Amino acid sequence: MKVVLLQINFIEGSASTTRVTYTAVLPVSERTVDFLAGLLAAERARRGTRAGTRALSCRDQAVLALRWLLDGTRMRQLARDNKIGKSTGYDYLHEGIDVLAAQAPSLHGALLAAKAAGYSHVNIDGMLVETDRSRTPGPTPAVDLWWSGKHDNHGGNVQVIWTSPVRPGREHDTSRVRRCT
Repeated sequence: MKVVLLQINFIEGSASTTRVTYTAVLPVSERTVDFLAGLLAAERARRGTRAGTRALSCRDQAVLALRWLLDGTRMRQLARDNKIGKSTGYDYLHEGIDVLAAQAPSLHGALLAAKAAGYSHVNIDGMLVETDRSRTPGPTPAVDLWWSGKHDNHGGNVQVIWTSPVRPGREHDTSRVRRCT
């Protein structure tokens, strides 16, 4: 089942331009919207948000976040469609992203699940293993090769954790085959 967005106003140019209203279909199941809306409702309850104090319902906020994630709809358009300010739209978007991100397993949990599934290796994209003991001067005095500006901490960027008894070599397999034939 698809979520149908009603009365989306599309404005070209100035405010005096005629508005065209149309219906759009978001390519996501009702279960996905309900799941995210449930997470948002739980977050509002955790924060002690009083009923009726938010501009959008949990469902409308979930649809806003999913439109941004799936379709890349600009915040200006999302805010206009929901009759909220752009800064409120960003607040709602980041709250939606945060509750989704909180569902992700920790590195330790992901590694345990991979081990239980029998995987021989795990690719980790963008994971910084924080440390306070690794420091290497870079090419200029103010640069430290172990410093991550993105994470604002020292650490190593782990790309692959290898658990196989066979160790990888320095050469690519085809180079080795060419030398042996």
